[in-house]
Amino acid sequence: MTPSDREQSSSENPGVEPARGKLSRRSILGGFAAAGMGAAAVPFLAACDKNGGDGPPGYGTGINDGFDGKIELDVRDSTPDWKPFEIKKAPDGAPNVLVVLFDDTGLASWSPYGGRINMPVLQRLADNGLTFTQWHTTALCSPTRSTFLTGRNHHVNRSASITEGAEGFPGAAGRLPAQCATVAQVLQDNGYATFWIGKDHNVPEEDVSSGGSKSEWPVQKGFDRFYGYLGGETNQWYPDLVEDNRFIDQPYGPEQGYHLSKDLADNAIKMLRDQRSTNPSKPWYMWFCPGANHAPHHSPAEYAEKYRGQFDDGYEAYRTWVLQRMIDKGIMPKGTALTPINPLPKDVALDADAVRPWDSLNPDEKRLFSRMAEVFAGFSEYTDAQVGRIVDYLEQTGQLDNTVIFYCADNGASGEGSPNGSVNENKFFNGYPDDLNENLKYIDRLGSPDTYNHYPTGWAVAFSTPFQMFKRYSQFSGGTCDPLVIHWPKGIKAKGQIRHQYHHCTDIVPTIFEVTGISMPEEFRGVKQYPINGVSMRYTFDDADAATKKKRQYYAMLGTRGIWQDGWKASAVHAALSDKGHFNDDKWELYHVDEDRSESKNLADQNPDKLRELRDAWDEEAKNNFVLPIDDRPAVDLLGVERPQAEPPRDRYVYYPDASPVPEGVAANIRGKSYKIIASVDLAPDAQGVIFAHGSRFGGHTLFVKDGTLHYVYNFLGIEPEQDYIASAPLSPGKHTLGMEFTREKSGQYGESLGSTTLYIDDQPVNKGAMRAQTGKFTLAGDGLCVGYDSGDSVSQQYRTPGTFTGGTIQNVTIDVGKESFTDLQREAAAALERN
Repeated sequence: MTPSDREQSSSENPGVEPARGKLSRRSILGGFAAAGMGAAAVPFLAACDKNGGDGPPGYGTGINDGFDGKIELDVRDSTPDWKPFEIKKAPDGAPNVLVVLFDDTGLASWSPYGGRINMPVLQRLADNGLTFTQWHTTALCSPTRSTFLTGRNHHVNRSASITEGAEGFPGAAGRLPAQCATVAQVLQDNGYATFWIGKDHNVPEEDVSSGGSKSEWPVQKGFDRFYGYLGGETNQWYPDLVEDNRFIDQPYGPEQGYHLSKDLADNAIKMLRDQRSTNPSKPWYMWFCPGANHAPHHSPAEYAEKYRGQFDDGYEAYRTWVLQRMIDKGIMPKGTALTPINPLPKDVALDADAVRPWDSLNPDEKRLFSRMAEVFAGFSEYTDAQVGRIVDYLEQTGQLDNTVIFYCADNGASGEGSPNGSVNENKFFNGYPDDLNENLKYIDRLGSPDTYNHYPTGWAVAFSTPFQMFKRYSQFSGGTCDPLVIHWPKGIKAKGQIRHQYHHCTDIVPTIFEVTGISMPEEFRGVKQYPINGVSMRYTFDDADAATKKKRQYYAMLGTRGIWQDGWKASAVHAALSDKGHFNDDKWELYHVDEDRSESKNLADQNPDKLRELRDAWDEEAKNNFVLPIDDRPAVDLLGVERPQAEPPRDRYVYYPDASPVPEGVAANIRGKSYKIIASVDLAPDAQGVIFAHGSRFGGHTLFVKDGTLHYVYNFLGIEPEQDYIASAPLSPGKHTLGMEFTREKSGQYGESLGSTTLYIDDQPVNKGAMRAQTGKFTLAGDGLCVGYDSGDSVSQQYRTPGTFTGGTIQNVTIDVGKESFTDLQREAAAALERN
């Protein structure tokens, strides 16, 4: 093998280290394992041994390099040396690290920042640590979370958008490149235990399945343990849970007191107890990512009741009240001005992101909108209490003093509830408007399992005071400026102080590395690493007046653009997900953030040279960080993009009983199409239960038997009443093919599919009627396709989860989106049923 061959081999097999010309047995095993070729390591090592320990002929390297013992024929004459084989330990005194990352929380939400939502645990940490006022994120969850994983900019991580919006471009493909090792991988290799609890929104949608690739799952990204969910959101009462590398059922239901925030804290504490029981001297890193404050805003009733009446003054009054509180606390400088509630020009703004002035609302609307804020606040405080259980455990076990805690959020408050709020946030992702009269019917059930609720845009603006806009709008601090408290009694002398240095979510990882005494290697598993884009914040811990070491940070998200540099900021005037394109026509605004924290005074006309400087800087950053192309297409289009799948696309999908739910991202895609479902069954006289189900009460469809009668229910975005197609004839015992056919005829006002559905028993139609169907997904994540039962929250209220099918057998269920007629499909299914 030539030197160039050896170099190429090393890039393919990370165990090879050509620069030193050495191979260790451990590096060989690790390299083969990393390449998915663990079994091949055994014959390779055998060949090394036959060659005198110097590797197979041609390699010229030894697996016993660094061994200082003595090897003779007889072990009694030999001297062992364990040093080359010992697992690397963390630096002496290295701290534990706990990162608590909430979702969708604007700077003006929480009490330590002046907000009305009481956060006792966060306040306790702030009183004994540092509160940062100019810490920023990417404006969206997956991209921000990718920076917490690697310390690189989100486009470098190939995370331009959420994973469901991945595109076939270098900065948007949705998979971490090998050049971006994670903080967990590096800490793990340097003697840390690593745990991830809660949300992981960094797995490609096509990989969220039992049989899909696990390469992007947490355990493969350096985490010893994982307990949580893989999608962008989940039902807090009925979550879609994953433990390590497998899907699991939730341990108990909401009737027994279940809530995801509590379950996550339970598992976090258990992991820490297990660690302390076996390896108490080993430091650990835990990433705790609760579902809060992302929709659905599911709150235990007693916590929502704490806030009864506290938001009756409305979101505009809240903005005025909270800004003064922020100034009084030193979060904002004196003289900070409020920005308008609808800051974008009419020719740019989206109706779905507009704020309805409080005084334009009728009394019922005010009552509804206030209650939505109360439930959100209860959700947040309840989750803070669960974090408090972890903090209390650390204190009780003597670990709190040397644990660095980062308590923060991933982007600004969410505007995905529309101007009227929502009892089903998935309407946003289907491009379907909310109906106030429908929402009012649920006012007393908000936060319960009966709703998938989200407050209106007015509260998103209020909780992002004093800035413009909210989540998704990366050019404004309303989308990016978030809470961050750092607590570390052993390492931070200052207590209860505020820090105003400008920083970004890319700065968390380098801060972790500096406080642990570990660094990102130049090469990881044989791959040269991209430099970390972030800068450590450690210098701020004991110097409140230190100048920020951050010099420049670009922003780009869903068609929005901005850049901060040396205290100035340029922002392109463009609405997120607006589908307007023409980015070269965007107007740019200029703000001197050092003097105008709320970005309320546009100085573009007074400082054209400064604006040009910043625009050129954005172009430079876009080129260096794989930012282009820019994409502002609406959510329903972005989520519907066809992406490569592990399984080739086809017209027919066959599913079987006794299997885990099939996630929507890899299940048969019936959105915007005509489709047919046919089940091959053998019925006993007492047959009952779910034959097929996909989705939940907030959107989905199901085929089931009840009281001896066949039903097909299509639940359109949870809007009552259910579309229920009931067979006109009772079912008889024996072998049958049962199914339905939807024929799409046209699009409705909001893009929904309109057509007709026919229900079949064998080859006979037994009901027919008009039907509307979603063109967007049933859920952003979770509630997969099931055969023989319904998982999580039931699609139809005519049965209770799991609605297990009894009194017969289900051979399979076929979904067909091709052109074959139902009659032909039925004949094939009937023949197969007879053969079996």
